[in-house]
Amino acid sequence: MEEKIPGVTGKMIEGVVIKRLAKIPDERGCVSHMLKKEDAHFNGFGEIYFSSVYPGAIKAWHVHKEMELNYAVISGDIKFALYDDREGSPTRGNLMEIFMGEKNYILVKVPVMVWNGFKGIGSKEAIVANCTTLSHRPDEIERLDPFSDKIPYDWELKNG
Repeated sequence: MEEKIPGVTGKMIEGVVIKRLAKIPDERGCVSHMLKKEDAHFNGFGEIYFSSVYPGAIKAWHVHKEMELNYAVISGDIKFALYDDREGSPTRGNLMEIFMGEKNYILVKVPVMVWNGFKGIGSKEAIVANCTTLSHRPDEIERLDPFSDKIPYDWELKNG
């Protein structure tokens, strides 16, 4: 049975993996784990990059045609949204929302062709790490406006 991770809402999407990550503190600071080549869900290294997002800013929507993504938030917090629009997927139409960051340090693996994006939440800039299975190529990504009608998601703050 898979461990229930707090901060995850919506219906699961086939191929998405969510894994709790370790933070090891001592008097000098903290080591924050992300990926090991031995991890069962890790399918190879393409590149790693860091993206920052300010509170309230949205970086969405995008989908990758060939690469898998492995996200972790090292500083700050985000609301991460995923939408399955894959032809023939048993979870087509499912939408997930994941609150991740300092308060919920997890890794989220995003499979090929699953729409995703995130919004900075809280009071400080968030630093998002992404380890991809391929190096970036502009022809491999498709983008949509964050408020596109194609994806049934509301980025607004929900109070209750």
